[in-house]
Amino acid sequence: MARNDDFFLNRWIEYYGRQFGHENLYIYLDGLDQKPPEKVGNANVTVIEKQGVKVVDAEKRRLDFLSDRAAERFEDGYDLVIGCDADEFLVVDGDSENNLPQYLSSIKINISVSALGLDIGQHLTKELPLDTSKPVLQQRNYALINSRFTKASIIAKPVRWGRGFHRVNGHNFHIDKNLYLFHLGNVDYKMLMDKFNSQDIIARGEQAHYKRARFRVIDIISNKNAVDGDKIFAKARAIQTIFRPIYAWNKPSMLKMKWIVKIPDRFKNIEL
Repeated sequence: MARNDDFFLNRWIEYYGRQFGHENLYIYLDGLDQKPPEKVGNANVTVIEKQGVKVVDAEKRRLDFLSDRAAERFEDGYDLVIGCDADEFLVVDGDSENNLPQYLSSIKINISVSALGLDIGQHLTKELPLDTSKPVLQQRNYALINSRFTKASIIAKPVRWGRGFHRVNGHNFHIDKNLYLFHLGNVDYKMLMDKFNSQDIIARGEQAHYKRARFRVIDIISNKNAVDGDKIFAKARAIQTIFRPIYAWNKPSMLKMKWIVKIPDRFKNIEL
């Protein structure tokens, strides 16, 4: 589900369309004022009534709606369903010989599987503003390992997603060793600032969240030393598997640790 997010949504359609075929993409535009994106192709696009204004109410309604739609896809005969936002891209490790659908078909998924969340952000002193005509990963080199994006995105049966796809209600999670979820929402400071000042964000009361979370990611990436991701990816998966928030046993946690990684070069050729 997306609203006023054509930049990421067009890239989402291109990326997942190459992986799974456009006809297997289901996009729900949040609000009758929304228009289909340019590169929709054969994707299934439905414009719906706006799912609320204030963020907590809107998120609950959004994920209830999407959980119901996912259940319908299983009724249609799909083996797996992926739920993710327009700025989230599931990637198989660059060393794998399989693409995403091949890899997902090769592993056993009982309820759900999660990818390690990498929150990519602009390094303000080392990286230029994003050139939107070029792939993102050729311009961005750093990410925060962020358990908020180690989401239960991939499901093998009808479930109820918690807000933001962060968990599957009533079930545990499993982090796969070869899957990553690249969150691109913070890849460009100016783009983020424009969204921060948009009427949608103001109306939803999300400006405080942007200051606390999104701009904070750019600040941390710009001011902390990065380590080679391959040296700590496995450790991060172990920490997130063992430690859980007190209020949600079925969500991963990084114990407030802020680990910045240099994205391995083998991911540079992935077109996002």
